[in-house]
Formats: sequence, C-alpha cells, structure tokens
Amino acid sequence: MTLNQLIYFQAVARRQHFRIAASELNISQPSLSRSIANLEEELGIILFERHGRTVSLTKYGRIFLEHTERILSEVTLAEKQMKRLSSSAGHVDIAYVFPLAERYIPHLVRRFLSSDKNKEITFSFHQKHTTELVEGLKSEQYDVILGSYVENEPDIQFVPILNQEMIIITPIGHPLSENKKPVLRDLEHYPIIGYDRHSGLGRFTNRTYEAYSIHPDIICESPDENAIASLVAEDFGIALVADADSLDHFRLERLHLTDINLQHTVYMAYLKSHYQIPAVKNFISFVRKEGTKL
Repeated sequence: MTLNQLIYFQAVARRQHFRIAASELNISQPSLSRSIANLEEELGIILFERHGRTVSLTKYGRIFLEHTERILSEVTLAEKQMKRLSSSAGHVDIAYVFPLAERYIPHLVRRFLSSDKNKEITFSFHQKHTTELVEGLKSEQYDVILGSYVENEPDIQFVPILNQEMIIITPIGHPLSENKKPVLRDLEHYPIIGYDRHSGLGRFTNRTYEAYSIHPDIICESPDENAIASLVAEDFGIALVADADSLDHFRLERLHLTDINLQHTVYMAYLKSHYQIPAVKNFISFVRKEGTKL
C-alpha cells in the first residue's frame, strides 16, 4: 500500500466517480482504476460497488475511508510541521545546568528572540546535571546544551562561553566571614556542603581540592546552588560554589578567594557533523557571538 493509493482512494470515495476523480488527480482513468483494483487485491476486500459510471463505498470501504482520512490528515500535519521547522519559525530544544536558570538563559533567549528574523522561533527549556545533558544531546533529545566540559566525547563540539567565579559562602556572622583575606585552605577548618559529586561542578570542585591538596570535611552533597545555599544559610556548614544569581535570595556571606583566581567555565555544546535546522544553527551562532557578553 502506498500513499498515492490512499490519496487516489480518498478522491474516488469523495467524488464517487472514477473519471471526475482522475481528472482532479491529473492522471488517466485507467491508471486510477488499476491503482484501486491493486489496493483492493492487496487488502483482500472490495472497497467500491460499481454502478455504471458511478461508484459507492461498500460497508468495508467506509471503514477503510475513516482510517485513510486520519492517515492523510496526519501526513498533512507532518508536512506542515516539517516546513515550519525548515523555515525561520523553527524550534530549539535547549538544556542547561541549574546555575544558568535564573538569569543567564532567560536573558540570552530573550535577546535572541528580539531580532525580527528569530521572533517566530520557539524553545523548550530543560534543567539537568551535565552528565544528563550530554546523554540527552547524544540521543537527540536536546539540540543545544550548556554545562561543564566532558572529556572523551569526540562527537560533541564544546564551545567555552562563560566563566563563573568560585566563591566561599558562609552563614551571616560566621568566623570565616571576619577574615579579610580568605584562602582556599580555609575550607579545611569547617564542615563543607558540597556539590553532588556526579555533577559538573561536583567534579570540578573535587578536582580543585585534589590539585591543591585540600582535604575538606564534606558532610553532605547537594544538587545545586539553591540547595547548598539553603543549608549554608541555616549554619549547617560553608561551601565553595559558583557565584550564581540565585545566591542573592539567601542571607549569607559571599567571600572572594585571595590566594587563587578560581574560575569554572561553562560550555555550549552540540553534536558535530549533525544536521541542524536553520533555527538551531542561528541560535548556536548567536550564542557564539553574544553568549559571553551577558
């Protein structure tokens, strides 16, 4: 069974006349008749009763027409969707790590959409840890992701777009907050709220501790800055975190390290040598040029 056979069957069913249907389809009447005969043979059932020059649907032809109408309606919708995606009014599935959720991503996308050529593009937004982002990208669940760099991913293009300063956060009035020159090793003297070790920032902070021979007392791990800051504000410990906008919502001290300039880099990533619709291409190009300016 072919799509053309369904189109031909629908036309004959609607017109109840082979010659009129053939004229509308711009094919010969013999060709149309052969196509319907082949369809009936393939299905093993008679679809039309012949009445001289006209035809009418059999009971089973009416049942088949219901299915045909649904199938061709879906084909029309699919065609419209594909044309829309291939035009300037496409769709982008974007996913990112939690520190970017409050300001960076909304501001980035709003600036992108402010251009007339992009205003019809739509977005889906997802927040995940970097490991989940990469898996979602490879399975084509996402078009573009923003998170930490991941090694040994040859099929993924990573583009650095943003540097986040790593700072120490403490409760208000904490002894370390009185220190005018806090250093990384100060973290060894207090209980630490850490990032989830499987997250990008969790791996980054743990590599940092190892590189500087720091042995912090990590009493618990949390998934993101909001969860960490909530515990720090209630004096469960202190933390080394990315200086994210969400920290503004908590009563805590933000201390800048004076011994090292510790920066965590956020990357945009997408699949290499992979087909992209214009909307995705335009967004990637925009982030490359404008993403570092926010």
